[in-house]
Amino acid sequence: MRMNVSEQPGEVDLRPLSARSVVLSLLLGTHPPELPVKDLVRAVEPFGVGGSTLRAALSRMVAAGDLRRTDAVYRLSDRLLARQRRQDEAVDARTRAWSGDWEMVVITATGRGPAERADLRARLTALRLAELREGVWLRPANLIRPLPGDLDPVAESYTSRPDRPARELAAHLWPLGTWSATARALLAHIAGARHPADRLTAFAAVVRHLLTDPVLPPELLPEDWPGAALRAAYAEYQREIVGSMGR
Repeated sequence: MRMNVSEQPGEVDLRPLSARSVVLSLLLGTHPPELPVKDLVRAVEPFGVGGSTLRAALSRMVAAGDLRRTDAVYRLSDRLLARQRRQDEAVDARTRAWSGDWEMVVITATGRGPAERADLRARLTALRLAELREGVWLRPANLIRPLPGDLDPVAESYTSRPDRPARELAAHLWPLGTWSATARALLAHIAGARHPADRLTAFAAVVRHLLTDPVLPPELLPEDWPGAALRAAYAEYQREIVGSMGR
């Protein structure tokens, strides 16, 4: 399994944000995820998005099904509400003390096409499972979340205790050193970012990186794991943004 991080440890993936990305970043971090157009105009201005550019982006986003509009209020579509839930879970993953058990998901369905296989792999990865070998996915059973019921027709789930030492197995399944180095690079970049657009771009990268955090039990993590620090930095930024919008 590979995470969606830079190939080189310590490099950060800072993608320039379009007007659409700015709007989505703001709404995904807002609860409830809706804003009147007048508030959106004010909110995006510090990020270099003008009123006419914003309105054109909003029209395209409504047509594409990203947003719904009621009168002059724009809100996330149901599809993006699911994305917001995943983002919220990435920032505030719910865990429990680890007993030593592992979740194991074994793919039982056959005859699936490439698109179906790719979609299933993406779903299992989003559930923070890692592939031990083809068709066998696992992780420590420390997350407070059920596996989706619609996986039942294609997979079976078990509780297991692998013979391989747990720390060794975790290090085999996840590139923990690479993840940690990129997280530290993001924290360093955030500390030096001053312009609002640069900060928003950096924190968008933080969210993408947190989505790939395996959220392992502390006893399986390297020393000085920066996951908690990255989550705290994003939570503080989220409060800052919400406060700037008067919410």
